[in-house]
Amino acid sequence: MTSTPYTVHDVMTTPVVTVTPATEFKEIVAAMERWKVSAVVVIEGEARAVGVVSEADLLPKEEFHEHRPGMIEQLRRLGDTAKAGSVRAEQLMTTPAVTVSRDATLPQAARLMADRHVKRLPVVDADGTLQGIVSRSDLLKVFLRSDDELTAEIRQSVVERLFPLSHKAVEVTVSRGIATLTGTVRDADLIPMAEHLTHSVEGIVDVRCRLVGPAPN
Repeated sequence: MTSTPYTVHDVMTTPVVTVTPATEFKEIVAAMERWKVSAVVVIEGEARAVGVVSEADLLPKEEFHEHRPGMIEQLRRLGDTAKAGSVRAEQLMTTPAVTVSRDATLPQAARLMADRHVKRLPVVDADGTLQGIVSRSDLLKVFLRSDDELTAEIRQSVVERLFPLSHKAVEVTVSRGIATLTGTVRDADLIPMAEHLTHSVEGIVDVRCRLVGPAPN
């Protein structure tokens, strides 16, 4: 009923900052600093994503520098110590890479991030070739849509389609992402659906549905 949902392709970041498995620690840090990113994608072959190196993967080396000779017990944390001694991306990266299709919807991508406890997802095509990267902040971009744009979409995709005979009696306003529907419609049974579909418009924060059916005779 509503317009086509936004997909990962609509909000992903391109181009992606990438490294190879052989890229060394300092080169990774330099790439992050140069491009102002918090993670890089590790690729092999024809841009196939095999892992991700994030700031969290690099921090154990800095922590390792703080250990004193007497802190032997702390050095027995094998996972952190192993990463602290790593010098190449293939040793530092989190693998396998948790990827997402460019055609996935934003809720699907958000659910995948939550389920796998990651902050970003390399975006790949059907062949597994890297196309971009999507972060949690990218998923919030839809909330930057203007109130005017949201108003136009609600009117066209919800009101005019649900109420073709009485849509002119419906007022649609959006302020700071909050949509308000006011007016009288011929089919009161469709009011709950109108509210639901308005909620589903990408970028809407909340809905105040004040629609009513025709007055009883």
